[in-house]
Amino acid sequence: MNEEKRVRYEAISEKITQLAGGRENIVGLAHCATRLRLVLADNEKADIKAMEEVDLVKGVFVAGDQVQIIFGTGLVNDVCEVMGELNHMNTMSLGDLKTKAGQKMNPLQKALKALSDVFIEIMPGILAAALLTGLSSVLGNLPAVESNETLYGIVRLINISSGAIFGFLPLCVAYSTVKRFGGRPIMGIVIGCIMLSNSLADAYAAAQGTVDVTTLHIFGFNVELVGFQGGIIVALLIGIVIAKLDQFFEKKVPEMIRLLVSPLLTILISSFLLFLLIGPIGRGLASGITAGLVWMTKNLGIVGYVVFSGVQQLIVITGLHHVFGAIETQLLVDTGRNFLNPLMSVAIIAQGGAVLGYMVRNLKNAKAKELCIPSFVSVLFGITEPALFGVNIRYRYPLAGGCIGGAVGGAIVYLTNLAALGFGTTVVPGIALADPTNHGYVNYVIAHLVALGVGFIATVIMGTVFEKKNSKIDSITAGNIGSANKNSDEKVISFEQKTEEQNDGVITAYANGELTEIEKVNDETFASKVLGDGIAIIPEDGNVYAPVDGEISVAIESGHAVGFTDMNGTVYLIHIGIDTVQLNGKYFKVNVQVGDQIKRGDLLVSFDKEKVEKAGFDTACMLIVTEANGKTLNKTKERKVKVGEEVAILENND
Repeated sequence: MNEEKRVRYEAISEKITQLAGGRENIVGLAHCATRLRLVLADNEKADIKAMEEVDLVKGVFVAGDQVQIIFGTGLVNDVCEVMGELNHMNTMSLGDLKTKAGQKMNPLQKALKALSDVFIEIMPGILAAALLTGLSSVLGNLPAVESNETLYGIVRLINISSGAIFGFLPLCVAYSTVKRFGGRPIMGIVIGCIMLSNSLADAYAAAQGTVDVTTLHIFGFNVELVGFQGGIIVALLIGIVIAKLDQFFEKKVPEMIRLLVSPLLTILISSFLLFLLIGPIGRGLASGITAGLVWMTKNLGIVGYVVFSGVQQLIVITGLHHVFGAIETQLLVDTGRNFLNPLMSVAIIAQGGAVLGYMVRNLKNAKAKELCIPSFVSVLFGITEPALFGVNIRYRYPLAGGCIGGAVGGAIVYLTNLAALGFGTTVVPGIALADPTNHGYVNYVIAHLVALGVGFIATVIMGTVFEKKNSKIDSITAGNIGSANKNSDEKVISFEQKTEEQNDGVITAYANGELTEIEKVNDETFASKVLGDGIAIIPEDGNVYAPVDGEISVAIESGHAVGFTDMNGTVYLIHIGIDTVQLNGKYFKVNVQVGDQIKRGDLLVSFDKEKVEKAGFDTACMLIVTEANGKTLNKTKERKVKVGEEVAILENND
C-alpha cells in the first residue's frame, strides 16, 4: 500500500483501538472477507456507537461475543494488517479468534449458547410439532370432527405426528448436541434410541405411578429402568459425553480396528454413565425442584405463586416439568381444584409476550419475524419449546422478560383464587378447564392478558438496556457506498422490453438455484444492506460463476468470497454461505486469482455444497454491489434460475 493509504489506515487503527478500550482490552484480532473482528476482554469498555463514525467504517455490531467492524472487501485486509502492526499483535485465524471468544464467556453464558446452538439445528422439527399440536387441539374439539370418520382420522394422524416429534425430542437433542460438540451425529442418534427404548418404563407413566419399574443392582447401585422422555438436559449432557468419547477413541484406537472398537467403547461407556450417573442426577433434580416449588405455593402465599410462575418455564428448559402431571393429579384427587394449571399457563403466555417484544424490536429483520410468528402461535396452544429454544434463550433478555411476565401473572392467579378442574391443556384451550367459580373465566383471561402484556413490555425495556449495556445495536447503520442504497423502492423490470443501451448493466445468475431477496438471508450485515444492495441465490449445486465481465480484485484463500470490478467500474462481491469463513477453505476450491480477466459464465469457485451444509452452514450465495457509481440495482422477481439467466440490471438514476 502507498504511504498516503498507510497513514490513513494507521489513523483508523488508532481510533478503533482507543474506542475498543485500549490495547490491553483487545484479546484477539482477525478479519474475514468484509469485517474486522475483535475479541475484547470487556465489551462494556468499548464505544460501539462512536466506532460507527470512524473513517471508512460502514457498520459495527456485536455477534458471537465478537465486535465486528464492517469495512468491505480488500480494505479490511489492509486495515487489519496495519492495526496488528500498530498494536504489536499477530492476526489470528478465525478459528483461533472464536476459541478466544469462547474462553471469556462465563459458565452460564456458555451453557445458554450451547443450548441455543443445539436447538437452532432442530428448530424446524420443533416448530412443526408445536403447530401440529395446536391444530390437533382446535380440530379435536369440534363436534363435526367426532361425527365424521374422515375428519376424525385426519385429526388422529395429526395428533400422532405431533406427539411423535415431541416424544422423540431427546433423541433429536442428543443428535444435535453430538454434532455441535464435534462427534459423529449418528452416535447421538444411537444414544437417543437407548434413552427412549421400549424396554424401559415410560418416564411420564413412572412419574404418575401407573407402571411398574424394574430395578437392577450394578456395583451396589440401584438402576431404575425408566426412559428419558422429556429429558432435555440429560440428552444434552450425554450428547456432550458421547462427542468427547467419540473424538477420544477415534484418535487413540488403531486404525486397523477403529471402525469396530471405537463406536463400541463410545456407546458402552456412555450408556453406563447415562443410567448410573447422568440419569439419576436428572431425576434427583426433578423431584427436588418440583417438591420445592409446590411447597412454596402451598406455604408462602402470593410469594410462592409468583416464584413458581416466574421460574416454571426454566424447568421446561430442563425437561423436568413432566413430574408436575403427577402432582396435578393428586391435587385434583385431594381438593378437586388444580391451582398449578393456571400458574403454568400464565408462565407460558408470558414467554409468548417476550417473543412478541423481541419481534417488535427487530421488525426490520425478516428472519426474526419468520421465527417469532410461528413460535408465538405455538405458545397460544401451550407449547413453548419453539419460543424458548428458538428465540428467548438464544437472545437471553426475552427469557428474563418472559419470567417477569409469568411472575406477575402468578400474582393475579393468587389474588383471584383461580384454579382449574383438570389438567393437560393450557393457554387458549385451557380456558375450558378453568373453575367458573367467582368469575373464573373472566379472571383466566385477565391473568393471561396481564402476563402477556408484562412479558412484552419487560422484554422491550430490557432489550434496550441489555443491548446498550453490551454495546449491541439491532439495526446496523450503513455508510454511504456509492448510491447503491438510495432507492429503496426496488422495481421489477421486464428484460424482454430492455433497449440495447440498457444491456451494459445486465447481471446474470451466478449459480443454479432459487433467486431470493437479499433482505431474506440469515445474516444481518447482508440483509440490512450495510455493504450495498444485492440479491441472493439458494444454490442447487456447488458451482459459482461470473455474473458480468470484469477483473478479479479480491480472491479470498478460504474460497468463501470473491470480489471483482466490471468494465464500468462497478464493484461486486459474491459471498458464498453464512459464516463459512470458519471452514478455513475446507470444501472450497478457488478457480481465479487477483488480476484475472473474467467473462460472464466463467467458473469462479466450486464447493462441496452437501458437506458444507452437513457442517451446519447456510449455503445461500449473496451478490452485493459494493460500489454502484451512482446507479440503482433493479431486480427481477423471485424464482428458480439457471446460470446466465438475467436476474438484475444496474441503471443510471434519473
